[in-house]
Amino acid sequence: MFEDLKRRALETGFLEAKIVYGYFPVQASGDELVVFHVDEFKCDATCGCGASHGTSVSMKPKSAPREWLRFKFPRQEGRRRLCIADFFRDEQSNQYDVLGVQLVTVGSKVSKLAEELRAANKYQDYLYLHGFGVESAEALAEMWHKRMRQELGFSSDDATNIRELFQQKYRGSRYSFGYPACPNLEDRRLIAQLLQPEQIGVSLSENDMLVPEQSTDAIVVHHPQAKYFDI
Repeated sequence: MFEDLKRRALETGFLEAKIVYGYFPVQASGDELVVFHVDEFKCDATCGCGASHGTSVSMKPKSAPREWLRFKFPRQEGRRRLCIADFFRDEQSNQYDVLGVQLVTVGSKVSKLAEELRAANKYQDYLYLHGFGVESAEALAEMWHKRMRQELGFSSDDATNIRELFQQKYRGSRYSFGYPACPNLEDRRLIAQLLQPEQIGVSLSENDMLVPEQSTDAIVVHHPQAKYFDI
């Protein structure tokens, strides 16, 4: 079934992979991450990401930058008292860090085909096709996270086999809103402000779900100690 779905996807084009992503200058302020306007920073790299490549990733302002928006992250009450903002340079450092943001989709065709199967009571075929679309979007997000690590200059830290990559054997993390470290789904609206996903045909529903369904977004944190945790 899996091989047949791959063949059909190639032959009919029901997967339409699209990506919008970017890098933004930030500073931590307590539990908040302040995002500044990109046009007030200069890029030291040829890729256009706005980062100084190497193991120390930073951005340099042309002048006093203007604040754009803020992410407010929750903090653990116990254990290590972690908060995602901890993984960025704070405002006292007088340095500006880099936040990666990505949003990917495999389009609406696969959703429409899956719904047609469900309406025809072909539930097994529906579940296979729906799952194929969801996992394809997730695979696209993983692939582009890899690309972003390459652009930021530390993909050499990646494990050399897939199994270890799935165990987070690479530098940093890709955090999606609605999950344990950043459970506030409404913060997805801030990603939409930064990336303008309508340019690839993605919008937000009234309850902050991505449309088409087979889409995913995330912030990309490059700090070596940034791994998954829950609140």
